[in-house]
Amino acid sequence: MIASVSQISFGSLKRFISASPSPLNHELVERLRTLVRSNDLQRAFSLFYSAPLELQSHQAYGALFQACAEQRNLRHGVTLHHHMLSHPCSYSQDLFLANHLITMYTKCGKVLYARKVFDEMSERNVVSWTSLITGYAKEGDEQEEGFSLFSDMLSHCLPNEFAVSSVLTSCRYEAGKQVHGLALKLGLHCSVYVANALISMYGRCGRDGAAGYEAWTVFEAMEFKNLVAWNSMIAAFQCCNLGKESVGVFMQMRSEGVGFDRATLLNVCSSLYKCSDLVPDEVSKCCLQLHCLSVKSGFVTQAEVATALVKVYSEVLGEFSDCYKLFMEMSHCRDIVAWTGIITAFAVYDPEMAIHLFGQLRQEKLSPDWYTFSSVLKACAGLVTARQALTIHAQVIKGGFGADTVLNNSLIHAYAKCGSLDLCKRVFDDMDSRDVVSWNSMLKAYSLHGQVDSILPVFQQMDIKPDSATFIALLSACSHAGRVEEGMKIFRSMFEEPETLPQLNHYACVIDMLGRAERFTDAEEVIKQMPMVPDAVVWSALLGSCRKHGNTHLGKLAADKLKELEPTNSLSYIQMSNIYSAEGSFNEAGKSRKEMETWRVKKEPGLSWTEIGNKVHEFASGGRRRADREAIYKELERLIGRLKEMGYVPEMRSALQDIEEEEQKEEHLLHHSEKLALAFAVMEGRRRSHDGGVAVNVIQIMKNIRICIDCHNFMKLASKLLGKEILVRDSNRFHHFKDSSCSCNDYW
Repeated sequence: MIASVSQISFGSLKRFISASPSPLNHELVERLRTLVRSNDLQRAFSLFYSAPLELQSHQAYGALFQACAEQRNLRHGVTLHHHMLSHPCSYSQDLFLANHLITMYTKCGKVLYARKVFDEMSERNVVSWTSLITGYAKEGDEQEEGFSLFSDMLSHCLPNEFAVSSVLTSCRYEAGKQVHGLALKLGLHCSVYVANALISMYGRCGRDGAAGYEAWTVFEAMEFKNLVAWNSMIAAFQCCNLGKESVGVFMQMRSEGVGFDRATLLNVCSSLYKCSDLVPDEVSKCCLQLHCLSVKSGFVTQAEVATALVKVYSEVLGEFSDCYKLFMEMSHCRDIVAWTGIITAFAVYDPEMAIHLFGQLRQEKLSPDWYTFSSVLKACAGLVTARQALTIHAQVIKGGFGADTVLNNSLIHAYAKCGSLDLCKRVFDDMDSRDVVSWNSMLKAYSLHGQVDSILPVFQQMDIKPDSATFIALLSACSHAGRVEEGMKIFRSMFEEPETLPQLNHYACVIDMLGRAERFTDAEEVIKQMPMVPDAVVWSALLGSCRKHGNTHLGKLAADKLKELEPTNSLSYIQMSNIYSAEGSFNEAGKSRKEMETWRVKKEPGLSWTEIGNKVHEFASGGRRRADREAIYKELERLIGRLKEMGYVPEMRSALQDIEEEEQKEEHLLHHSEKLALAFAVMEGRRRSHDGGVAVNVIQIMKNIRICIDCHNFMKLASKLLGKEILVRDSNRFHHFKDSSCSCNDYW
């Protein structure tokens, strides 16, 4: 017999209405869903809170929790959760709503809130476990917690394909192998979601090619391969440094008529510039195909794709004209990422161009981010003076990055390379927090400028454990200053801790230090005791010392070893030619030059730069490329005449040995690029002083190769004659010339 309405209690009526959706209840839920689909979450919540409590059903709660999850709206979600808990008929133990809560909190990045809901549930199903496992997977840094939760799940219920694929996204290799085994037992490996997750897991955890081929085994076994599977396989090979295989999958994908998307193009581009097993021809061919496909498909209009192509053209192929052309074609989609990419591309290759591009970025009213400033500061380090670095420094402070440790480290490096030790020290002293890179940057700055008496006290003040780079700076400084005993003491101290055991570059510093001091027996002994095979840097260091001290026998050994490792490196041929010439063995010197021609090895041309009136001027040996060459020659002749009166005698060993006449040798010697740069600076300085300009007390010159003995002697005397400091930065370090002396104490 059905009870009359009057016999039903008010509480029972509310439970009856909520459990059995009425037309009014259904209408409210539909209206809420309509508002949510229109992205009007505020009105949806206003409607819900104004509705009678008996209409606030678990379906209505579910619709709103789902909306909060999809829109990542934590504020509304938390408020609704509190409202639900205060409801007279709380749904806090409702499995359906608890699962919605877990999903909402995990999607909003609050996995601990989700875990609290999960732990308080009296009943759980596979959705509950899967939702929380997915949340841990998205956290990324909760790998062990997610895997532990997945293990607990197995004692309560069997996982589905979504739980397995979720836990795989955060598994390490060994745990991933266990999940793979479970998937095989449960038959879930056939799921496209699980297979794709396995491929990604093996690729992500791959330390060598083995994991890449495990991913390939999963891929080949897939009955149906969707685009995600192809992209995952390309990415997996790329992560395992198997560039050829990655490109091969892409080629197979194209031959089978499989389409591609943005992720495909980005993954293949990553393979081209990250994998070391690809040769330039392969990279060039694939890059051209990618470029064509991106143009045809329209993906080139997306900043990420175009930026990735720019990176391949610049970093791998060195085709900067194509790189710049592609960037200019991106005018409709150039964001800060694209601008940072092109600035990074030119930062080392053409620093002036990088600075110019940074200026254009500012003109387009874009705000540089951390990465942009980092790249442009790298470009500043390649310039002659600190003028641009000062400008960028001001913008770093204005942009709110003044306290950033990494950018301050970059500033120290830039100022050091531009010859401003005072500015380096100022940045270092003003830093609120310093990491090991900060200390190393300051140590390297002193080392670069030959300030060994300053570097050792800074090292003693270092309140952070030194690393490999710390000892490179210390050993280099000792090498350049001839402080062999101190250097060897530092080197021996590296064996006291396993974290600081010497590597190849440390041995190269020690060989350079011993060789400069003409301690060749000790240098040979160190090479014999090295626990690894000496590389080209080690042999180059030894060869340079043999050239300085005329050690033909050991020099030939070092040159032969260097040729084996780097047959196209001109250093071994040129140094041996100079060694033979210095001892009068001109036939042997000629053979070395001839061998260089046979192998088509080209010597890097000597170039120098100086900055006058905010403009950088370039000089090549002999003055070619300059329209004002004759005027510079006349100025240089006047300067040479006055220096000869002071005792300057050209050092003929620095002249090309294949020039027969002494007069021609001297003429070539006197037209080295740094001498032309100095003559130009003197000429321009005089002109500017006549025009009422401010006198310059320091002349800065940058050179791409090491300064020769003759130019070193020339600059010393010129500094006294001109009454100015001459600062020359060569490929090795800085030389501060002042009053006939050099900061290196002639220990060049």
